[in-house]
Amino acid sequence: MRTPMTLLLLGVMCAASAQAEVDKKAERNWKAKCASCHGATGAGDTDQGKKLAVENMTKADWQKGKTDAQIKEAIENGAKKGDAEMEGFKDKLDAASIDGLVAYVRTFGGVGAKKAKKAKKAKKASYESQPPSSMLQAEN
Repeated sequence: MRTPMTLLLLGVMCAASAQAEVDKKAERNWKAKCASCHGATGAGDTDQGKKLAVENMTKADWQKGKTDAQIKEAIENGAKKGDAEMEGFKDKLDAASIDGLVAYVRTFGGVGAKKAKKAKKAKKASYESQPPSSMLQAEN
């Protein structure tokens, strides 16, 4: 019984570690490629963002009004709104990094914040349903 439970616990820990790494990579990419216009929180509240009239991605109506595919398309191929133009990153970022940025954008607010909160609750519940490591040792 100890071996399957230990393997399960290790699998959960590895998955959580990998997710944290993906989130950090997306955050680094956001800061390096996007934050100068879109701001650290996606609100478009930087000087450049205000100048270009960048949309506020933290608003629920923005989050609801954009599909993941539309966000991905804009990141890959760029976007144009009036005189403002965003460059595309398909030649600068790999597919996994672009998908990471899409997920990162969804954490900014509105629907994204609710999805992130729900995912965090589910993850916490998953961990809470696991027996403490002291119980695993007691099974020896």
